[in-house]
Amino acid sequence: MKIIDKINKALEDDRCFWSFEYFPPKTQQGVLNLYDRIERMCNLGPLFIDVTWRWGGKSSDLTLELCSTSQTVYGVEANMHMTCTNTNFSLIKTALEKAKDQGVQNILALRGDLPDDTIEFDPSVGEFKYAIDLVKYIRSTYDGHFCISVAGYPEGCQGPEDIDRDIEFLKAKQDAGADIVVTQLFYDVDNFLAWTKKCRDAGITMPILPGIMPIQNYGGFKRMTDLCRIKVPQEIWDRLEPIKDDDQAIKDYGIEVAVDMIRKMKAAGVRGFHFYTINLERSTRKVLENLSLVPRVSEVRPLPWSPSLSEKRAGENVRPIFWRNHARSYIKRTELWDEFPNGRWGDARSPAYGELLHGVQVRLTSEQALSKWGTPETVDDVKGLFVRYCKGKLDSLPWSDTPLQPESALIQQQLSQINSRGFLTINSQPSCNGAPSNDKAHGWGPANGFVYKKAYLEFFVSPENMKALLARLESEPTLTYYAVNKGGELHTNCQEESPNAVTWGVFPGKEILQPTIVERVSFLAWKDEAFDFWNAWAKMYSRESASSSLLTSICNEWYLMNIVENNFQKSSESIFELFDGLGQQLPNGTAATAPLSK
Repeated sequence: MKIIDKINKALEDDRCFWSFEYFPPKTQQGVLNLYDRIERMCNLGPLFIDVTWRWGGKSSDLTLELCSTSQTVYGVEANMHMTCTNTNFSLIKTALEKAKDQGVQNILALRGDLPDDTIEFDPSVGEFKYAIDLVKYIRSTYDGHFCISVAGYPEGCQGPEDIDRDIEFLKAKQDAGADIVVTQLFYDVDNFLAWTKKCRDAGITMPILPGIMPIQNYGGFKRMTDLCRIKVPQEIWDRLEPIKDDDQAIKDYGIEVAVDMIRKMKAAGVRGFHFYTINLERSTRKVLENLSLVPRVSEVRPLPWSPSLSEKRAGENVRPIFWRNHARSYIKRTELWDEFPNGRWGDARSPAYGELLHGVQVRLTSEQALSKWGTPETVDDVKGLFVRYCKGKLDSLPWSDTPLQPESALIQQQLSQINSRGFLTINSQPSCNGAPSNDKAHGWGPANGFVYKKAYLEFFVSPENMKALLARLESEPTLTYYAVNKGGELHTNCQEESPNAVTWGVFPGKEILQPTIVERVSFLAWKDEAFDFWNAWAKMYSRESASSSLLTSICNEWYLMNIVENNFQKSSESIFELFDGLGQQLPNGTAATAPLSK
């Protein structure tokens, strides 16, 4: 979707909106971490994100990948930067074709800085000298396919003496087909408002989004404002001077400045705000929270998972629960499949169903993993790590890149207890019987609806504990389960292979939605990936180490199991009664220790 349409709708509703800018990291680990950050920050409800591209198009492929993945996996519209000066024309042409093919419909057209101040435009390298040349090319070649953003400079591109000339250029870009203005960062709100009025008087009708960059540290702020020739009100310098060596105080004051700026612009009628995040999260989140701009549940959770913006997946409204913590892997597995029956990919009748490659990767370096997870050498060591994760003392495990989901926090104590007994949980869901769709823990979907969920647990279990658990399950008619080992030995009490809905919602004027399911075919597809995380973790250590041997043996010998309590009217805690007295409890205090390192 073109972001100009979303902006116009927000303006029509007199509703505030915001967007986030990121840059492509220079390392693969940085890219993986940025994906995690984008996923979390999507919960703040940005109207769109944009991703910069390095001089000369050096990051063109990565920029497009970040944009495409954000749309397909995280369901947020992406705006792709493109600089044209001294950039090879064939690279620009190829990037635009790829963007169109991958469903990216928004381009921020920029001239771009030259590699140094002594080099002028080189026509032998690029065919476009100015951003307007790129705007004209995109509009003439692709007609209305792309929404085109351009840059605005409230303090002049090179300085105050350029302001009137810059406004003339901005009007020319609008006449050439530009849709939106995103301004350079600034800190003088009065000057921005005066500049905006001059733009309107000059006939510029495009939405103008002010660029906001919360101050992060003194040295970086001073260098950046000097480099960009940004005027900083003396009051800000006076407040910064006594705290310039206190990084936390600087960040807190930066949040205060941004909040005051946005309040003043809101009072003047501004409704859209563009955050230069510098790939950081806290300050932007705090600004939005302090302004009470936290989005409603229905705005960020139309389904329990982020709907993809991919055209092919437009009708997808059902997914297996197993990939809840690994949406990217799920998308990659299914992107080339030719069938999405009822929105669900897991139909074994599809000729595209078969062996699929899955790139399991623990998103930590060996050093980071050692620092976070230590060197587990016994099953009790591993149990302790899982308990610490459930208690919020660890922020990730190989199967979960992020801390415990808010809804699972409702059963945090029970999860900790069964992990302490050797049932190592990697996914869970509490039950609810008609929670309002705006409930902060359970809610999703349109307003005035009701959400229902069956209690669900997924965990690794040793053969002896599984045997004891299966004996108990024989007398529990409302519980269904699947258990499988790495070799594919399957145990289940499900007689039918049809999907089992574990989440559904009832909303005014709509059919009942069943967006999350458990089914045999998808569970067996997921199990290969789930077991491979043990091997990926083991590879963090030398092959001869006790840690590697332990993790490999768990992978080879244990079972992956899921259990559904189909009576959703029961309390979330009832499913845990099944584990009473099973397994071996950790000694008191074991799980509360620091990472296990010898």
